[in-house]
Amino acid sequence: MSLIDVSRHGGVAVFTLNNPPANAYSHEMHRELDGAILEARFDEDVHVIVLTGAGEKFFCAGADIRMLEQVTPEYKYNFCLHANETLVRLEQTPKLVIAALNGHTVGGGFEIALACDLRWARAGAGKLGLPEVALGVMPGTGGTMRLSRALGRSRAIDLMTSGDAFDFERGLELGLVNEILPTDDFLDNVIAKAQRYCPPHKASFAVGHIKRSVVSGLEMSAEGHLALERELQQQLFKSDDAREGFNAFNEKRPPAFEGH
Repeated sequence: MSLIDVSRHGGVAVFTLNNPPANAYSHEMHRELDGAILEARFDEDVHVIVLTGAGEKFFCAGADIRMLEQVTPEYKYNFCLHANETLVRLEQTPKLVIAALNGHTVGGGFEIALACDLRWARAGAGKLGLPEVALGVMPGTGGTMRLSRALGRSRAIDLMTSGDAFDFERGLELGLVNEILPTDDFLDNVIAKAQRYCPPHKASFAVGHIKRSVVSGLEMSAEGHLALERELQQQLFKSDDAREGFNAFNEKRPPAFEGH
């Protein structure tokens, strides 16, 4: 059985974490996720990636705790290292990545969601949280880094040291969830909304460059970020989509982007 089910819906590639009942991840799942990310990165017909979980109860409950209890410390280190590398690859892929939170999103599952660009949640369907402190460990797949950048130092420390879970609606208030969608036909609605970021509606090449400027630029000085922004803008000025965008504006018509 595949642990990552991949389906295509026009320019949207949907990756479904499939390890019932809680979609907990193993090294094998991350290897499949890593491969799916790379394939989508090189596929010029994929403009948006959506991550979701199988079923309705869990997006992902994080790492398989039984597995971690049985393996050596050296295996755990390499397991976390590869998980980190996989999420960095996801984060650095210059295509919009949306987490469709269909159910509980906790521990490493929340860390996966934090590595995505947008998080859309199913109304009333679950909770968010990083409860690793209750196991005597810490969020080790980018949780301390990404949550602190999203919320600031004090609030991030509070959430991680308490280990408390909170519902999607509270996540929306904190800015950790971008939008809450109705329960009925949740994934269909996510895909329909995601397709609006694809050609001909959006210049996906520009969307990817905006993402790259933000993700990479946040780790640079202000001067370095501005330099990166100028270089990415120059690439966009040379693109077919920019030409179409300017022409459509001057001709007072909707643009028809092609994604390059």
